[in-house]
Amino acid sequence: MSSKVYLKQGEGRTLANKGAWVFDNEIDHIDGTYTNGDIVEIYAFNQFPLGQGYINDQSKIRIRLLSRSIQTKIDDQFIKNQVIAAYTYRKSIMDIRNARLIFAEADFLPGIIVDKFERVLVVQSLALGIEKYKLLIIDTLKDCLAKDKMPIMGVYERSDAKVRSLEGLDKVKGFIGEPFDTKIQITENGVKYWVDIKEGQKTGFFLDQQFNRLAIHKLCKDKLVLDLFTHTGAFALNAALSKAKQVIAVDSSETAIALAKENAVLNKVEDIITFECEDVFEYLPKCIEQKRQYDVVILDPPAFAKSKDSIKNAQRAYREINTQALRLIVDGGYLVTCSCSHFISLEMFTECIGKAGKDAHRRLIQVESRTQAYDHPILWSAEQSNYLKFFIFHVVDEK
Repeated sequence: MSSKVYLKQGEGRTLANKGAWVFDNEIDHIDGTYTNGDIVEIYAFNQFPLGQGYINDQSKIRIRLLSRSIQTKIDDQFIKNQVIAAYTYRKSIMDIRNARLIFAEADFLPGIIVDKFERVLVVQSLALGIEKYKLLIIDTLKDCLAKDKMPIMGVYERSDAKVRSLEGLDKVKGFIGEPFDTKIQITENGVKYWVDIKEGQKTGFFLDQQFNRLAIHKLCKDKLVLDLFTHTGAFALNAALSKAKQVIAVDSSETAIALAKENAVLNKVEDIITFECEDVFEYLPKCIEQKRQYDVVILDPPAFAKSKDSIKNAQRAYREINTQALRLIVDGGYLVTCSCSHFISLEMFTECIGKAGKDAHRRLIQVESRTQAYDHPILWSAEQSNYLKFFIFHVVDEK
């Protein structure tokens, strides 16, 4: 019989708003015993049932919701049904040769991410309660893909994120099953990439920007493009293949730049792209001092805000780099700018950009506003699933 968790009066607002988490300070008392990772029932202070989820008293996120009904049987078949539903959604709406097949809370499978790169799956398990279902989730996806004649060659685990320590879990990295070459070649939007699923950031490649990378093609023909925080060159490659005149791509990571150069050769655009290994915050002032000018500037930085405590510093950083980027853009040019931190809301990010426009004395005309790709669905009640902000602005001088 499941243990019953009762929330304090006035708490449980996240769940009441269709959210997926119960925090440690929201719990009044627990009836029954449990082992961390077990399924428990959740009740409001007045004993109104709120659902079921798995519990972990080592985490501030004490319970992660799996079902809004206490009548639902949480077993292997329930998990398989959730996986099949997530897979079916993606298959119905997009090409899944390279796609995120499971996106944690947004697919009602909290704490686990599974990305597909051609014939390889990369799994990232971030919560204790989902660990015991990890292999079942992988096997279910493999069965789905085999039925659709897309058999999987191998599986690699990248459960090496720092957040695992908050769940009382060790970092895990390695093969699940037979080993294989972890340097994978993929094609997206007609662009070829080498993806290093073993040593690359997170699962190896940022699939969430797929359609945003495609959106810059209309901007770059015959243009001089500056791509900042290029990582392994994704935006730079899209610019080059959309017939940019020249692309300068900058990143502080020597490892990322080395792979970006390989990607340029792979796409036969090594003569169009110049890669520079520098800190963007030091690089931009030098460009301004040298009075360089670009037709298109692309800003795709890492998440500056990784906690609520870092929001103010992140806002200053976004304002600074956007101000400096705007000073480098020719009259009538374009700014492409992004934020991938869910702690920075859309309102915060647009405020930063608006202030940057004033600081740089440039007028901004919004061309396009986008978010993450379809395989990273946004569950409105789970704010952490709504993280990517992407804008294209036409930049003109004040007159």
